[in-house]
Amino acid sequence: MKARTGTTAITSGVSRGWIELRQAFSGSELVNQVLWPLLTLVAIFFYRNREFRHTGFKLGALVLPSVLGMFIALGMILVIQYLTVEREDGTLLRARSTPHGIRAYFIGKLFMTSGCVVAYLAILLVPGAFMVKGLKLDSFGHWATLVWVLLLGLVATQSIGAAVGALVASPRAAGAITLPVMAVISISGIFYPITALPDWIQTTAQIFPVYWLGLGMRSALLPGDMAAVELHHSWRHLETFGVLGAWALVGLLLAPLVLRRMARRESGARVAAYREKALQRVG
Repeated sequence: MKARTGTTAITSGVSRGWIELRQAFSGSELVNQVLWPLLTLVAIFFYRNREFRHTGFKLGALVLPSVLGMFIALGMILVIQYLTVEREDGTLLRARSTPHGIRAYFIGKLFMTSGCVVAYLAILLVPGAFMVKGLKLDSFGHWATLVWVLLLGLVATQSIGAAVGALVASPRAAGAITLPVMAVISISGIFYPITALPDWIQTTAQIFPVYWLGLGMRSALLPGDMAAVELHHSWRHLETFGVLGAWALVGLLLAPLVLRRMARRESGARVAAYREKALQRVG
């Protein structure tokens, strides 16, 4: 019985997520989806031939894989924004009223956001591979590393995003979370190798998944000798798996609990109050 319940929730969630994903890349929404990846490609274009500290390694080759890791991490922001908006418009309340609704909602949101992130990565990587020299794209081992870093990163960042989004009071508060996330990105060696930063910043950055996502993507797409510019001159696959796995485990344990608790508190009166506040802000 439990297995059937779980299967029903997964099927319903994937179906819901697929519909939302198609809507996200349809009509005028398509422009919003491709804008940031394209702007990021423009920035990488200007980085592509710069050399890092006379090492012979081009910054473009270091930055492109790092940016892929950054976009995986930004999936957390998408989940937080979707949750806060859909709590106010009553979507979450409607999900609660259906069998296995909250579980299916959570699965659907992970599926939809993961689809968006994978699309962003394709927009970056396909033209970026022709733009940037030095990428390693002809090895099964490198592609296998890309896949496990991607999957683990999606689960880690989005489950944490769901837990945080369930606690955030409003879409405006969700927007404010973007600032600390961007601060973490700025110290995580995404746009410049982390070895150029002070030791205390390096230590702080390694607490969060953004650094490890960037490192994992660099290890997947760059030749082995480029590990020379990394901390400890190593790709540190075991540590990458451990940190991302720990964040994923925490997120998967917390997110369903916090989402159910939040859903129990929702009611028609609360949704009406949300709408009233939104109208006051617009007014």
